[in-house]
Amino acid sequence: MIEVSGLTKRYGDKTAVNDLSFTVRPGIVTGFLGPNGAGKSTTMRVIAGLDAPTSGSVLVNSADYRRAAVPMAELGILLEAKAVHTSRSAYNHLLALAQTNGVPKSRVAEVIDLVGLREVARKRAGGFSLGMGQRLGIASALLGDPQTIVLDEPINGLDPEGILWVRNLLKSLAAEGRTVLISSHLMSEMALTAHHLIVVGRGELIADLDVEEFVALASTNVVLVRSPQASQLRDLLLGPDVTITSKEAGVLEVRGVSADAIGDLAFDHHLRLHGLAVQQASLEDAFMEMTRDSVEFHAHAANDRTEAPERLPQTAGDRR
Repeated sequence: MIEVSGLTKRYGDKTAVNDLSFTVRPGIVTGFLGPNGAGKSTTMRVIAGLDAPTSGSVLVNSADYRRAAVPMAELGILLEAKAVHTSRSAYNHLLALAQTNGVPKSRVAEVIDLVGLREVARKRAGGFSLGMGQRLGIASALLGDPQTIVLDEPINGLDPEGILWVRNLLKSLAAEGRTVLISSHLMSEMALTAHHLIVVGRGELIADLDVEEFVALASTNVVLVRSPQASQLRDLLLGPDVTITSKEAGVLEVRGVSADAIGDLAFDHHLRLHGLAVQQASLEDAFMEMTRDSVEFHAHAANDRTEAPERLPQTAGDRR
């Protein structure tokens, strides 16, 4: 379990995290989301004991991780997959970590097999592809067989097979009763992997909800109806607090009436339906809506010419 209580972290006059509180529970995969500059990396660095909080506290498995007798058994963390001695082989990198953290040598071979690096285990890590380096980083995080795992962008650089492997791995670790926290910008993958979400923006908590609840908050509850008798159905549905729009013939977008009620009404009046579906926001839609006011930098469409861009000062290199 990870317990973040009133966490504030300042760097000089900049506040990266402000009075942030949340709990990451064991047994499920929790996604950690937020736009760039939201404070995710800072929070994970404090969880890992790499930065000290300005105020507040972080507990890993009900204790201060910085004082753990066997740190790698408590927390496995991946913040930067490239944090490897490039001249060492994958095997020797993991062996060095094991020997300095009281982890049995036999565990090195286990995690190498687990992440699929057996064939390249004796090769220099500096020659690894991005995906291979990511697998080595995950192996390092799992080396101590930890109860709590924190991974930042774990599928970065992986091919589709590797992405599926990570997804199944994270779910299996959570099913074993471990605490799993992952950060990623890939909303489609997070929707398939995470059960719960912690969403932050500008260093503060925006949402602490299950994925379904988070998406429901951004959904407009529109029912899309396709019928060759759409005009007749429209007349029957109209009423107080009901809004019906149509962008094409035979298709109604209905707000204020449930899909079940529409289906029952059509059946009772012998009207044919060719389609009846509730339009729900995707996780990406929900994330964009919930964090709209927390984005640090906003891009503009290429065809937006309503305002001339500010001219930046030229350097000597620009003028050449």
